[in-house]
Amino acid sequence: MKKIILMVTAVMAVTFSQAQDITDAVRYSSEELSGTARYRAMSGAFGALGGDLSSITINPAGSAVFTTSYSTLTLNYNRRDSDASYFNNLNSNRNSGFDLDQAGAVLLFNSTNPENRFNKFTLGFNYSQTSNFDDNFLARGRSNNSIDSYFLGYAEGIPLELLETVENESVNDLYRYLGENEGFGAQQALLGYQGFIINPDSNTLENTSYNSAVGAGSFDQQYSYASTGLNGKFAFNVATEFNNRLYFGLNLNAHFMNFDRSTRLIENNSNAGSETNEILFQNNLSTTGNGFSFQAGTIAKLGEIVRVGVAYESPTWLTVQEQTTQRLDTYSIEFDESISVSPDIVNIYPDYKLKTPGKLTGSLALILGTQGLISFDYSYKDYSNTEFRPTNDPEFMFFNDQLSENLQAVSAIRVGGEYRIDNFSLRGGYRIEQSPYKDEVTIGELNGYSAGLGYNFGNIKLDLAYDNASRTDNPQLYQVGLINTVGIDRDISSVILSLSFGI
Repeated sequence: MKKIILMVTAVMAVTFSQAQDITDAVRYSSEELSGTARYRAMSGAFGALGGDLSSITINPAGSAVFTTSYSTLTLNYNRRDSDASYFNNLNSNRNSGFDLDQAGAVLLFNSTNPENRFNKFTLGFNYSQTSNFDDNFLARGRSNNSIDSYFLGYAEGIPLELLETVENESVNDLYRYLGENEGFGAQQALLGYQGFIINPDSNTLENTSYNSAVGAGSFDQQYSYASTGLNGKFAFNVATEFNNRLYFGLNLNAHFMNFDRSTRLIENNSNAGSETNEILFQNNLSTTGNGFSFQAGTIAKLGEIVRVGVAYESPTWLTVQEQTTQRLDTYSIEFDESISVSPDIVNIYPDYKLKTPGKLTGSLALILGTQGLISFDYSYKDYSNTEFRPTNDPEFMFFNDQLSENLQAVSAIRVGGEYRIDNFSLRGGYRIEQSPYKDEVTIGELNGYSAGLGYNFGNIKLDLAYDNASRTDNPQLYQVGLINTVGIDRDISSVILSLSFGI
């Protein structure tokens, strides 16, 4: 018999942390193009160039290319348009806002000893917003699959005894007890059972199999998704120039993130034999995290025209905290009865570790005197090396197998150029990045282009850029049961403004 748990607080600790899945690992491992307007205008192809605050996020040696101490502040207007297709129904969505995209400074120290072959060294600091999680979309359509499959998938194997309240025990008490002792799956089974979506095959307390209270047929579904948050990085940089030809640099990076997501499914049916006709299922997730990584890089001048660069970025070791809330409302036409299962419980999961993959970047640049330049970057990042930790945890072993089976190594190419006319600079760039998924469907290939201009006032520089990227996503509604996908065409555009000061 279950122990009766009296609910004394709305906050609980959950011993089985099934809030995570493969989509979380990809989200927190991915980076968007962000940084100064000059950097963005050239699509981030700065690995062999340096001399820009955002260049040190690719190659830490770039700060030693500066000839004076320097600082830059960057603001970004970001707009995300998405067309969501669900069973041939199309909905257009838009999300926009202003962000502080970058802020940083480099202090330059020249050597006063003419015999010292290390000509100068620099100390730098740079903040960059590496990912923007602000997003929303609405999908509507008629499906042959119901949300009942979600609850049935989790209920299979759960004894009915665990889903029935006992004397003086509320559904809230039971939901909390299951979270503390049986895990996320048992909580989902409880919601489906208490919400009259699933029924036991027999009424014995030992029963472990269930059937649906929702009649087969077609289902009108509306799925809404809304998220906010960001992933940010503080880079602490040191670099040096050797013999006027070689540059070496190192970054120590502090990472932080916050991500809030709310999803809501509304499902209606008028199928024959259906005991439940209307379902509203809402899930809220709140995630915070922090972590550490390092970068090392070098840039070499091969004559007056050619520069090459190589940089390595270590994996990021993140500590992640998550909490969730849920709500389920149902209605039966036959019984003219509404049921609300809304546990006044916040599921607080134990912290877990996530190791995101490292990245290797090779770069080539052609310096065309004072007139301009052309730059090329190639980077390699293996998403299948992403790991939930501790790796000996049985649950994380399952997730890590999924990561290695479904994710792949990604190549990214960035090309940029700049042409100077007196104090004006004209810039443009192009980038392409493979999908992190082997099927290249869950998330598609990214294509982007950029353009911009700048004006040099002397010690002050003003730069403006426009950046656009597009890719397709096909996310599943849920990871269990109702795995219908939404086809989303995304178009992300930004207008970036930077103000720089040299000393």
